[in-house]
Amino acid sequence: MTLQQTYLCLMVVTSACLVPGCTSEPETPASEEPTYHSGLLLQHMDTTVRPGDDFHMYVNGTWIRNTEIPADKSSYGIGMMVHEKSQEDVKRIIEESASAENQPDTDEQKVGDLYASYMDMEKRNALGISPLASEFARIDALQSHNDLPKYFAYANKLGYGTPLNLFVFPDLKQPDRYALYSWQAGLGLPDREYYLSNDGNFPEIRKEYVEHIDKMLALAGMRDTRQKAEVIMALETRIARQHMRKEETRDMMRLYNAVPTDSLDAVLPGYDWEVMLSEAGAGDVEELVITQLDYTRSLQEIIPGTDMDTWKVYLKWSVLNDAASQLSEEFDEQNFAFYGTVLNGTEEQLPQWRRAVNIVNGNLGELVGKVYVKKHFPPEAKERMYEMVDHLLKAYEASIRELAWMGEETRQQALDKLRKFTPKIGYPDKWRDYSAVEIKPDDLFGNLRRAELAEYERNINKLGGPMDKTEWGMTPQTVNAYYNPTFNEIVFPAAILQPPFFDMNADDAVNYGAIGAVIGHEIGHGFDDQGSTFDGDGALRNWWTNQDREEFKKRTALLVEQYNQFEVLEGLYVNGEFTLGENIGDLGGLSIALKAYQMSLEGKEAPVMDGFTGIQRVFLGWAQSWRSKSRDEALRTQVNTDPHSPAPFRVNGVVRNIPEFYTAFDVQPGDQLYLPPEERVKIW
Repeated sequence: MTLQQTYLCLMVVTSACLVPGCTSEPETPASEEPTYHSGLLLQHMDTTVRPGDDFHMYVNGTWIRNTEIPADKSSYGIGMMVHEKSQEDVKRIIEESASAENQPDTDEQKVGDLYASYMDMEKRNALGISPLASEFARIDALQSHNDLPKYFAYANKLGYGTPLNLFVFPDLKQPDRYALYSWQAGLGLPDREYYLSNDGNFPEIRKEYVEHIDKMLALAGMRDTRQKAEVIMALETRIARQHMRKEETRDMMRLYNAVPTDSLDAVLPGYDWEVMLSEAGAGDVEELVITQLDYTRSLQEIIPGTDMDTWKVYLKWSVLNDAASQLSEEFDEQNFAFYGTVLNGTEEQLPQWRRAVNIVNGNLGELVGKVYVKKHFPPEAKERMYEMVDHLLKAYEASIRELAWMGEETRQQALDKLRKFTPKIGYPDKWRDYSAVEIKPDDLFGNLRRAELAEYERNINKLGGPMDKTEWGMTPQTVNAYYNPTFNEIVFPAAILQPPFFDMNADDAVNYGAIGAVIGHEIGHGFDDQGSTFDGDGALRNWWTNQDREEFKKRTALLVEQYNQFEVLEGLYVNGEFTLGENIGDLGGLSIALKAYQMSLEGKEAPVMDGFTGIQRVFLGWAQSWRSKSRDEALRTQVNTDPHSPAPFRVNGVVRNIPEFYTAFDVQPGDQLYLPPEERVKIW
């Protein structure tokens, strides 16, 4: 898990996760005036399927049958094609920067040269493993276990794998200040179950992983590579055995363990916390929030119980594994062969220019974002989005006031939280400063190392400083959205605000089913199993009466049970516990979007368009926004690592719980999606 992934995990970045399966429709030619339309994609429907049997296939079946997943994708659908369009737009911006006569240290110079350094494979091939020489020398210089805390802190700055990550995030219980956190880490496979479970294809993946390490170490010129690969796997397995289960990391109260720095020795005796924190740039902090206490305690046995030769091999592998895609072609291809093909079934790498765009977006994202919004985000789209957010918040308010299962004391707290929601649309008001990042046209590894260090310093310097609520966790050119509980904010980057998620020229119904439900999804995260533990000011606090919390848990348990029954592949089921927050977001999102649409009609009759009523079009808009298909390997990885359910269940698992779906599509007992009224889950 990278530092950014750790940060997002604690942030409960409960995003819509639209990209892992995505497709945009052809744009209206510039010479034609856009016309008002329903927004329905009728050509992709399969009306031979009963809506009550499989609504996802009814709406998307023809497309699914006729579409082949591209060789460079593990999944494909709506979000991916919108993402690809965003990449193409960014590529043009980068090329304009690269073609200009740029002065040193300008935005244009940095963007153009970072892109060029990634694209220069001839230079990368000539360098081979040499960019890592200084990193390997640093590891070779480690003399004893006493040297490990300082090195772990150093490696953490650069995103290299170690057993323990450190990062800065708002204090969950005092969100007006920043705190320093630790997070379990140190694995090269996606999750602990990959090391420990004998179900499915886990044993084969473990075998392939050892072979991959062996090949990578051999490419790096090391000796006895098979033995070293086995040693690395053994250590990672020992670490994985102590990791907290991913389902348990959803319990935010359990994760918040603020330990005074002078008491850290009681958690991990003999470990030089003072040296680690000093090297981390956090020597003055008074406490560390240890998110996984039992795991951290287990390091008392793992760190000194592993000999230094093993640690050196493991740490070199961590550096190599992190840097592989930045090195020569042979490292890049072997890295893809395992992480792309073995884990996700992807046959070919993305074109190099797309990978280069990802590098620029990931390291200089807001430099590009400033230009992106000028070119591709009209002011009227931002205004329309604020209107829709306002309508969704009003619909949530109406729904909360009507909830029969919630008592008045809790209801007032929920309404207070709702009133304090902050929407962010399109792009940040204050752009990130990249002046500290030096970029050279012929030094890819150095560029990314310097960018990583600058970002680390930017974050660590927040400690003791003022809270910056203008900061964004995604760039404007990102096709996604998120909720941040400590700021109680919902954030919608510019790139998601395009067809088919949001169409300025479409009827409201489909927009409510698509972007409206995404808005509702993000608001809903403020009231899911994690978000509901934060109050309206962003503080981790129980604002529920015991009776209402138990009723909430009773209803969410029913949703867990429903999703546990969905079979993704033979013998592979959705993890209802792990996906609970996203499933709550989906159910609440579409339910409230539908309510908001009905309120927007102000008692008027909605027009029938393309043969469908307004209510039907809301459901159709939701389903077509999840049109996608995935390779079996990608589905297995998603189920094992992703808190979002696979696309078919984000459609079918939601609509069967909404009463209006039954009326709109004449769903009857005997239909596969039919649930008796008493089994339908209503939370918000």
